[in-house]
Amino acid sequence: MDKSIIASEFSFKAVRSSGAGGQNVNKVSSKVVLSFDLINSKGLNDDEKALLQTKIATKLTQDGILILTSEEDRSQLKNKEKVIKKCFKLLENALVVPKERKETKTPRAVKEKRLNAKKVMSTLKQNRKKPNF
Repeated sequence: MDKSIIASEFSFKAVRSSGAGGQNVNKVSSKVVLSFDLINSKGLNDDEKALLQTKIATKLTQDGILILTSEEDRSQLKNKEKVIKKCFKLLENALVVPKERKETKTPRAVKEKRLNAKKVMSTLKQNRKKPNF
């Protein structure tokens, strides 16, 4: 993953933020929408693209475009910085390949503990019965 190439492939759009904000909200476009074409990216190799398409499939459009937004700040510049950080963090987390789990044998102590618990429960239930003379 080449961050400099990916950063140059981002396209931004400024939109009016939703929600309360008074008179200023109608005049200022502080919400930033980032679009990133994952399929046609030159900063990612084919393996990375395939991995990303499976891991972040819910965040992609049908055309394979990742769309992220940020409207936390009143400043368009700060929102742009935040959405870039959010995008790189998302890509980095999705590219992490989890290591394979090695199956281990159940320890003998765990089996014994389970069997002892069963015995205790069994005797407890046996003691609830009416005595048989």
